[in-house]
Amino acid sequence: MDQVFHSVLLIEEKCRGCTRCIKNCPTEAIRVRAGKARINAERCTDCGECIRICDNHAKTAITDSLSRLNEFDCAIALPAPALYSQFGREVNRGKVLGALIAMGFDDVFEVAYGADIATFLTLEYLKKTSGTRPMISAACPAVVRLIQVRFPALIDLLIPVDSPMACAGKLAKEIKSKELKIPKERIGAFFITPCPAKVTWVREANKHGILSVDGAISISEVYGEIVKRLPEVSPPYPEPKASPMGMGWGRSGGERAAAKIAKSLVVDGIHNVIEVLEQLEMGKLEDIEFVEAQACIGGCVGGALSVLNPFIARMNLEALVEKSKMRPGMHEELAKSLNLKERLGEFTIKPDIAAVPAFRLDQDVSRAITKAEMIEKVVSELPGLDCGSCGSPHCRALAEDIVQGLAVDTDCVFKLREEIEILAEQLLEMAKKSPPALKEDSAF
Repeated sequence: MDQVFHSVLLIEEKCRGCTRCIKNCPTEAIRVRAGKARINAERCTDCGECIRICDNHAKTAITDSLSRLNEFDCAIALPAPALYSQFGREVNRGKVLGALIAMGFDDVFEVAYGADIATFLTLEYLKKTSGTRPMISAACPAVVRLIQVRFPALIDLLIPVDSPMACAGKLAKEIKSKELKIPKERIGAFFITPCPAKVTWVREANKHGILSVDGAISISEVYGEIVKRLPEVSPPYPEPKASPMGMGWGRSGGERAAAKIAKSLVVDGIHNVIEVLEQLEMGKLEDIEFVEAQACIGGCVGGALSVLNPFIARMNLEALVEKSKMRPGMHEELAKSLNLKERLGEFTIKPDIAAVPAFRLDQDVSRAITKAEMIEKVVSELPGLDCGSCGSPHCRALAEDIVQGLAVDTDCVFKLREEIEILAEQLLEMAKKSPPALKEDSAF
């Protein structure tokens, strides 16, 4: 299996081995060994929970820098809808776009406009597809990776429609290429991202030759520059083209509101998503048509690479959506102008989403069964307190690590204490014994 790029990075010198991250990782991808956290790349979803929870700032995300704009003849900013939420309820969207151009971008293309496209494509896919329900939105790359890693049986329920980011990148390059009469390869599209999972998606897509988006720059990196330039930006501003519903995708429930799908369920926060996916896996939500799942609390406005408190950011974005006007039939007009019905295949996720066997005990089935039995035996011998002192998130995880040769039973402090007590008793008994040569009543 090819090595997957991960944007989440451990800064080892800052890590104090506190074990907070191992308790919050949704896929149990982190262990603490020799006083430092270790991330299992196969299990990592780049959700950013470890970045959010680490008080020592020992987790960070690899993102692109603004210097990469110089690699292209034309650099286009793809601002996420969540970006607008960082600047208050009354911010002028056009001024934010103008500030991005003042920073060095040659043009802007709203990802919210890509969300309008994704809304239409999702509805078309649901109309044409019958069978198992509910279908799950694939817009959040952290959720898609979570399903690949922990819930592979649900992969076929993912709607294979490109994310708003990918839709926006494809169209931005297409339009600019025609306008400037230069190849798409000379045009760089950079997503302004609220989360590390989207950085990973960009890098992995590029590795597979899918060049709709060339890089991802965090909201936290551009925030200060935009704040500095907002008072200085003067008209004419770039004209925002996205609908209020497209902009609403930046918060949890926005996708459902835009598509107006009956019998739909909205869930945010990676741990809440896991609970819902467990219910889906057991077949308990068959009366639901559509699931919108987002890894971050509040949706993209709660991304680990954003700046503002997610609840305040959500309030700001909702105010911006409410004051914007949605024309009736706007999505239909968009579809007609872009000829989307005839281009559905161009906005299908590629390559196909495949399972990641990160939790497989062994490639050989018989050995895997043997290991599973061994894990149960080890679990029965552990205290079951799930304290995390061993560096694994809970006792079962430690048992798995022991069977896989990644830990030993005395990594458990309680097992270690038992061993020390036994050893101490043995030493005490030995101390009471004297060699025959020293015994007073020794017979010759």
